[in-house]
Amino acid sequence: MRLKRHIAILTLALSALCGTPEVRAQHTLGVIAGYGMGTGRFQPKQEMRAVWGLYSGGLTWRYYGSQRVVGAFGLDLEFQQQGFSYAMNTSQVEDKKDYIYYTRHINSVMLPVVWAPHFYMFRNHVRVYLEAAATFTYNFSSSYENAQARVSGAADWKGDYEFKSPRDNRWGYGLAGGGGIAFLVGRFELNFRARYYYGLSDIVRNRNRYADNAVDGPENPFWATPLRSPLDNIMISVGLNYRFNKQGFETWKPRPKREKNREVFKFGL
Repeated sequence: MRLKRHIAILTLALSALCGTPEVRAQHTLGVIAGYGMGTGRFQPKQEMRAVWGLYSGGLTWRYYGSQRVVGAFGLDLEFQQQGFSYAMNTSQVEDKKDYIYYTRHINSVMLPVVWAPHFYMFRNHVRVYLEAAATFTYNFSSSYENAQARVSGAADWKGDYEFKSPRDNRWGYGLAGGGGIAFLVGRFELNFRARYYYGLSDIVRNRNRYADNAVDGPENPFWATPLRSPLDNIMISVGLNYRFNKQGFETWKPRPKREKNREVFKFGL
């Protein structure tokens, strides 16, 4: 009896993994490109402005199971531009139009781990979805523009930013959320998405790690090391995905009720 029970449990598990007639697993792989803005949340609080013109792009993979149970699970591998811009002369002028800004652009590789509940419309030709993700980032290069140094006539008012391990964080992590709509045509999927990236790690190590991070030339003009310096992004993206299996996308459907069989079967040797 115990052996039969174990066999039944194993059979149900394999059915869940491989797909039932009502729900078949779907795998898609695609490319995506985006455009948007970034900013920072610095402590002590600074006068910030959004940095527009940031780009992203990369690969996206999704596994679609039963939407009622798990929705979709996936991974993205993205090139992501991040940035921040803060006013350097707030104590010297009163009007915001006279502010002079220090701006950084950071080039990163980002790995979001995504969960996406969704539902279908128009006979499974349109998918509407939400997204929640944990993100992991590696910052591999950066550039800066120091408007105050430009005004003073410095030749190095902009250029490549040099990462220093005691001062700068190359690794980061955070959360992301958003949603989108996808149009399914045959085995292809045209996808439009909006996503907000919320940083939890700091781009600059705080003063407990690097207490003398003060004025260091035009590339690093911080008056003091910030206690917090996470980065945020808002990106609008468009992508094209390809479905590998031949079956179409299917929503969850309840099993039809079966009539009870009143016949009694006798088994003998």
